[in-house]
Amino acid sequence: MMICPKCKHNDTRVIDSRDANEGRSIRRRRECEKCSQRFTTFEKPETTNFLVVKKDSSREAYDREKVERGIWRACEKRPVTEQKISDMLNKLEEVWSSRGKEVPADIIGRDVMHALKNIDEVSYIRFASVYRQFKDVESFKKELQKLLDR
Repeated sequence: MMICPKCKHNDTRVIDSRDANEGRSIRRRRECEKCSQRFTTFEKPETTNFLVVKKDSSREAYDREKVERGIWRACEKRPVTEQKISDMLNKLEEVWSSRGKEVPADIIGRDVMHALKNIDEVSYIRFASVYRQFKDVESFKKELQKLLDR
């Protein structure tokens, strides 16, 4: 059952279904039985049902929005598309959820950092500066030098 976004009627029918996101989700065209409004939905298996183990050993449920906010802060005013970040997180979440019920926060940070390196180098450096908590200019210069040496 899917609720119509226009009239809020709870009786809609599927008109068309297709694979989306390289087979990771299903795109469905739906039509409301009452008002005939057509709309699209996406279905994907829940892969983000794991706990994040923080540095202090506390645990909290994985929150995609929280991770995304940190990424977008690093990508501010950069030519990075929402689709690239979404695709990156979808792939990373598959990796993390395959690790089991608990994933250390440092692995999440490290993986995001490395994935950003392939998307935008400036965003990578920004994210790395927060994630690695550079203590001084020298450690920041070393990270920049690694990037320049490639």
